[in-house]
Amino acid sequence: MNKTQLIPVMMLAATPAVAQDNAPTAVGAGVGLLIGLAIMILVGAVVGWLAGLIVKGSGYGFWGDVLIGIGGSILAGFIFPLVGFEVGTSILASIIPAVIGAAILLLIIRTLRGKSS
Repeated sequence: MNKTQLIPVMMLAATPAVAQDNAPTAVGAGVGLLIGLAIMILVGAVVGWLAGLIVKGSGYGFWGDVLIGIGGSILAGFIFPLVGFEVGTSILASIIPAVIGAAILLLIIRTLRGKSS
């Protein structure tokens, strides 16, 4: 092969399709991440709202409730296995400890806010 015959072969090998062989996998992972974040925000909002109903008092607004719900879920995920409380795999078995964790977190936040004012 001479130099002029090699140029089309090199151009074919350097196409974007070859460079992006794993593009569908990367796009699928990105979409999965966004869906996971949307579900976490939705569940966090429900958990924060339920915790606000359990612990009476003024709410912290939508985003405050979402953050408290997500934080309570994380708190419950760490604390309950240490105590020996096993969480099941269903959505209800995941929401109940998350609500308890969010209520505990809400009580902690209100106690700290009460001491600081």
